[in-house]
Amino acid sequence: MLLALVAAIAYTADQLTKLWVTSTMVEGERIPVLPPLLQWYYIRNSGAAFSIGEGVTWVFTIVMTVVSVGILVYARKVRALWWGTALGLVLGGALGNLTDRLFREPSFGMGHVVDFISLPNFAIFNVADSAVVCGVILVCLLTLVGLSPDGTRQRRQAGAAEETPGGEGPAGGGGPDEDGPEARS
Repeated sequence: MLLALVAAIAYTADQLTKLWVTSTMVEGERIPVLPPLLQWYYIRNSGAAFSIGEGVTWVFTIVMTVVSVGILVYARKVRALWWGTALGLVLGGALGNLTDRLFREPSFGMGHVVDFISLPNFAIFNVADSAVVCGVILVCLLTLVGLSPDGTRQRRQAGAAEETPGGEGPAGGGGPDEDGPEARS
């Protein structure tokens, strides 16, 4: 449920801000917000970040569709709240930009994404892009701390990393059939 709620919030925020930009600004217009750090700069992007891949817009449409369907299929297995939040952000952002690709000019499946958040020396992006990036960063952090999507914690095998001073395998010299430190007397 959390995944769906976060996805809906990210998607709605993205679409409402894009509606606001397209109805109040002219393409190419710049509005200072916090000079010189932040400005609204309305552009339509046919590519990805930094306008990479402008000639293959349809590829991004396919990728966003596959990612969205993959998250929806996988969602049944997610039990951890943080994973629900992370995947909800990625799903909401992917669906936000997919909506632009499908329904904005120039044509179905090849539409240009509305971008408007501009920082100095950085790509111009939107709320959907921010949601995807935040979601992916959270997925990476959750993976690093060992929290699985099902809510269980993954433990590192301490014995595999511990070497005896002579370099002859795990400390204690136990073989593969030994149950661990508690089996030793």
